Amino acid sequence: MKAPQRNYPLLWPLRRLVAAWPLLLLALLATPAARAQVLDDSTKVLYGPKTTRVIYEAEVLRDSTGGTLLDTTLTRFPQSRFWLHDTTFQQDLGALGTASRPLLYQPNLQLGARFGRNVFDRYARNATTVPYYDSRSPYSFFRVIQSGSGEQVFELSYSRSLRKNFSIGFVYERIASNKILAARSSRDALVEHSNLLLFGRLQSDNERYHLLFNFSNVRHRAIEQGGIRPITRREKNPDPTKRDSITTGETFPRDLFNYGQQRVYLAQASNTEARDELYFTQTYRLLGRGLTVYHTFDAKRQYNSYLDQALVRLNTREIYYPRVLFYPNVLRNTNAILDRAEYRQVENTVGVLGRTEAVEYRLYGRLRNANLTTQALAINQFSATPATTGLALVEAAPTRNFLQGFVGGTAAFNYRKVYAIEAAGEYKFLDEYWLRASVRTGPLSAEILRSSYSPTLTQQEFVGNNYEWHHLPDSSSGFANTSTTQLTGRLRLKLPNFGSFTQQRFEASASLINITDLVFYNTRGVPEQASVARNLQVAHARHQVRLGRVGIDNEATYTRGGDVDGVRIPSLVTNSRIYYESYIFRKAMFSQVGAELYYQSRLRAFDYSPSTQQFYQQDHFTIRNYPVVNVFFVADIKAVSIFLKASYVNQGIYRDGYFTTPYYSGYPRRFTLGLKWNFFN
Repeated sequence: MKAPQRNYPLLWPLRRLVAAWPLLLLALLATPAARAQVLDDSTKVLYGPKTTRVIYEAEVLRDSTGGTLLDTTLTRFPQSRFWLHDTTFQQDLGALGTASRPLLYQPNLQLGARFGRNVFDRYARNATTVPYYDSRSPYSFFRVIQSGSGEQVFELSYSRSLRKNFSIGFVYERIASNKILAARSSRDALVEHSNLLLFGRLQSDNERYHLLFNFSNVRHRAIEQGGIRPITRREKNPDPTKRDSITTGETFPRDLFNYGQQRVYLAQASNTEARDELYFTQTYRLLGRGLTVYHTFDAKRQYNSYLDQALVRLNTREIYYPRVLFYPNVLRNTNAILDRAEYRQVENTVGVLGRTEAVEYRLYGRLRNANLTTQALAINQFSATPATTGLALVEAAPTRNFLQGFVGGTAAFNYRKVYAIEAAGEYKFLDEYWLRASVRTGPLSAEILRSSYSPTLTQQEFVGNNYEWHHLPDSSSGFANTSTTQLTGRLRLKLPNFGSFTQQRFEASASLINITDLVFYNTRGVPEQASVARNLQVAHARHQVRLGRVGIDNEATYTRGGDVDGVRIPSLVTNSRIYYESYIFRKAMFSQVGAELYYQSRLRAFDYSPSTQQFYQQDHFTIRNYPVVNVFFVADIKAVSIFLKASYVNQGIYRDGYFTTPYYSGYPRRFTLGLKWNFFN
C-alpha cells in the first residue's frame, strides 16, 4: 500500500525566500537609506509601532477596543518556547514540531466532548487569541528562525485597513525540523507544519457593533521514529575506517548520544494532522457599556491519521496474534497500520455582557453539536507468512454524535483598585462544571478552583491496529468524572528601587491541588482511572531586577507529589536569564548580549505511543537532572530585529546530552539565527 501523497505547493516559493533571508539581512545592513516607517516631506515619522495597535477578542468581550501597542521588546525573541503559540514549559520528543505535553500541572477548564488528541496543540493557533490590527497604514512583518540542526520557523503576516473601521489580513506560517536521530543526511525531514490564517475586524462608526472573524487551515506531518533502539549485543562496525571495529553495546542511557548514528525503532511511520476552523464573534451595544449582547460561532474539524507500512515480525513462526517490533500487540493487521479519526464540532454561544468602573459581568449559553468517526485497516488472516490481503479501510467503531448544552458567566467587582472580587464558572447539563472565585487586596490575592469533567473521547473509546478499549459512559467499564480542587495564594510586588539605577519586581504563588478519579494512560498505554486521590503542592517564584544596563530574570517552579501513578512532574524547573543592554554604532543599533540557563530535576517522564498519540506512564527509565545553557546576541535596527544564538554550549561538560522523553534525546549544541522585519507602509 502506498503512503498518501502530501504536496505543499504553497511552500515552494516561501522555501526560496527562507533560504535567501541572510542575503536580505546583508542588503539591509548595507543600505542605510532603508526605512520601514512611512515619512512625510519633512522626514517626520507618521506611521510606526506607536500608531499600530493590537486588539484581541478578550478585550472586545470586555467592551473595550482601545487595543495595546505592538510588542517591540527583544526579551522573548531568542527564547525558543516563545517561537510557538503555547509558551508553557513542555515535554517533547527532543525536536521542534514533535509531539509534546505540558511539563507542569495545568487545570482543565474544557467541559463536555473533547477529542483528546492534543500532542500537536502547541503548533496550532487558538482562534480566541488571534491578534487583530488597528493601523493607519498597512502593517506587515516576517520572521525567520533557522538553526544548524534543521529547526526552522517562518511567519509572514500582512494586514491593512480598507476603511476607517474595517481591516483584513492573512498569516502564513511554516514550522519544520530535520531528524537528529538516525539521519541519513542533514536535510532528512522530520516535521513539516503549515498554517494559513485569514482574519478581519469590522466596527460601526458609532462603535456599537463589532465583528472579529478568522479562518485557519493547519496541516502537520511528523515522522515517528519510536525513539532510540539501543544495541544490546556486540556488533561488527560496518565502517572499516573506524579504529575499533567492535562496539561494546549501548547498555546505559549515557551511551545513547551519538545522534545521527543512533538506530531507531520505526522506519516508515508518520502522523498526519489536519485542522480547519471558522470562527467569529460579534457584539452589539444596547445601552452603552452597561448592556451588550454578543454571539460567537465556532466550527472546527480535526483529522488524525497514523500510518506505518513496515511492521517487523519478531518471530515468523507465531501464527495467532504474532508479535512485531516496537508495538505491544497486533489486533487487526500484520502488514501495516492505518488508524484514522476525525472529530467535527460546531458551537454557538449567545450572551450578554457589560461593565462600569466598579462592576463587570458576562453571562452566556452555548450549544455544541459534535461527532467522531474512526477508521482502521480490515482484519487480515494471521498466518506464519505475511498476508497480502486485507488492506481495506473499514469503520473501526460506530460514529458517536453529541448534542450538549452549557451555561456560564463571570462577575467582578473592583473598588478603586484597592481590592477586587471575581467569580466565574461554567456548567454542562447535567454532570460537569467548573467554578472559580478570587479575591485581591493590594499585592495579595487568593483563588479557589473546583471542577468536575468527563474523560476525553479518546480515553472513552479507541479501536486501532494495536490498541482497543471501551469505557463508554453508562457502561459497566465507564469512567467516572475527574474532580479537582485547587487553592492558590499569590503575591505580586514592585520592590523598592534604589534610585533610577535599580528596578525590581517579584511575584510568587503557592497552590494546594487535590485530584480524584484521575484518568491516565498506564504502563500498557491504555487508560486507567486512579482509585486514590493525588495531592500536589506547587510553589512558583519569579524575580526580575534591572541594575543599570544589566537585566536579571529568574523563575522557578517547585512541585511536591509529582512522581505518582498518572502524574509525572519534575520537582524543580528553573529558567534564568542575564543580559546586558546598550546602544552601539552611535545609537544606530540597540542590542542585548547575555546567557540563559534552563534546569530540570530528575524525572520518570511519560513515554510516548505514536499510534494513539498519547503520552503514557513508564517506570523503567529515569531522565537525570540536566542544565541547558544558551548564549545570545540580539539587536534592534529601526524596524528590524536580529538574534544570534549558541544553544547547549555546555554539551560535553558533565554529560554529552540529555533526554526529553525516554529514548528521545534533545538537540545537541547548535547555532541559530533569527530575523524579524516590520513594515508600516
